This record gives sequence, structure tokens and C-alpha cells, in this order.
Amino acid sequence: MEVGFVGLGAMGRPMAQHLQRAGHRLHLWARRPESLASFADSGAVVHDSPAALAAATDVAFTIITTSADVEQVALGKDGFVEGARPGWVHVDMSTIAPGTTRRIAAALAERGAAMLDAPVSGGSVAAEAGTVAMMIGGDAAVLERVRPLLECFSRVIVHVGDNGAGEVAKACNQMVMVSTIQACAEAMLLAKAHGVDLAAMRGALMGGSASSRMLDVMGDRMIRRDFAAGIEARLHHKDFGILMDEAARLGAPLPIAAQVWQQLNALMAQGGAHDDTSSLLRVLETGCGRRD
Repeated sequence: MEVGFVGLGAMGRPMAQHLQRAGHRLHLWARRPESLASFADSGAVVHDSPAALAAATDVAFTIITTSADVEQVALGKDGFVEGARPGWVHVDMSTIAPGTTRRIAAALAERGAAMLDAPVSGGSVAAEAGTVAMMIGGDAAVLERVRPLLECFSRVIVHVGDNGAGEVAKACNQMVMVSTIQACAEAMLLAKAHGVDLAAMRGALMGGSASSRMLDVMGDRMIRRDFAAGIEARLHHKDFGILMDEAARLGAPLPIAAQVWQQLNALMAQGGAHDDTSSLLRVLETGCGRRD
């Protein structure tokens, strides 16, 4: 297939390469020319606008940072909508507001095109391995048309519902995940205050009902005090901003998420935007005067 891709960062680059290795011809557009360096001499076609990319492809993927970024690429001047045609599909793998997804889907539908919101989970490690998990919102028949492309880099593909449902599922994923990271940080702080060996404590918890992926990965980073970014904390801060906006709009009480949001705010204020989210431990340590 003729496949477009916008967003060649830590996750997008390997996902695009998986598509290319599967035999699909890749079409690229990037705001920063340096993002295209990995695809020099690869046979990928570079376009001068998202509209031109859409016109040359059957399906186009995006994985970029904010709701405004995605909306600009899709609906802005020289955006996808100007090159879309009946049967064309936009698959957005970004983590953005559900309302933005629905606006883009509606605008593309007027051109006879379709959109799937397909946010991914697993981070750059899963993207490199081709094992990300995807939560899909949109028409089930459209999903089946593009499923062979998704299977190039995904191990789990779950259709959640109509447009926007994928983003709602991703918001729930982020809420559970980062709240668990915060709980791990609090456990580390308490154990350290008692003089308990942190690695032994984590090992005990991993053998019981508190075991989790976050305790495994983030707990280990906290013990080793390795706060170099796996996923930059600013991205989880952005995701929780979406959560809190949705909670306010819907009148949905999210008390634990609201407290974690404040801890993320504090981490941003302390200059931790580009550190790993395991740095939530340092926010707690600063608050109680115990930082090393």
C-alpha cells in the first residue's frame, strides 16, 4: 500500500520502519527536516505538505504530541483534509482529546474519508520491537481494512467503539499507569524512612498482589535513581491535562487522578519535564526534605 506517516520521533520512527520493511511504500512529511534523516536513501517519498501526502496515499498515520498539532496537520492550511478523497483513511496514534478526534473525523467524513483514533501503549521499546498495544475508536469496517498495516507493529489491537473511544481508553490507561507510579514512589519513600532495604521490599511486593509492570520497571528506576527519560514526564503531564479537562467538562470526580495531577505539576515546576516520570519520587523527597 501507499502509506503516509507524520511524526518520526522515538515511537513513530521505528513504527514507520516496520511498515517499510513489510513492503509498503512510505510517504513522509515533517515540520523539521532533520526528522527525515533516518529515511534518507530508503526509497521513502517526502512531500511538502500533509495535503500532498494525503493525495498520494491510501492511509496516513500520525503520532505527534498535542491535540492542536494533530488538528493542524489534519484540518489546517494544506492539511490532510485538502488531499483526502473517498476511501482514504487517517489513523491517528497520538494521545489527544476525544473531542479533537471527533472534529477531525467529522471533517474527513465530509470528503468521504475516514479516521481511526488509535493511541498506542508500550513506549519506544515496544515500538522498536513491533509490539505496541492499540486502542481503536472508529468504524469497525475501516479498522479491518487497515488491520494488516497495524499488525506490522502491534501485538494487541482492540476496537473500543466509535471515534473518540480509543482516546478515552488511552486516557484511562494513563490514569491507572501514572497513579500506580505515584503509589510506587510513596511506597519507596515510606520504606526508606523506615530504613528498609528498597530492593528487598520491591522483591517482596513483586511476589504478591501489589505486583505490577510499573512496580517492576519504575520501582527499579527509583531504587537505582536512574531518572533519565524512558518517557518524558512532560508527556504524562500533558495526558493528565486532558484527563482533568474531561473530568471538568463531564463533572466526573477523579480524586486520585487529581492528586497525581498536582504531583505532576510540582514535577514540572521543579524542572523535571524531560526526566522520567519515576521522578515523582523526587517530588515527594523535596516535600519532606529528604532528597539525595
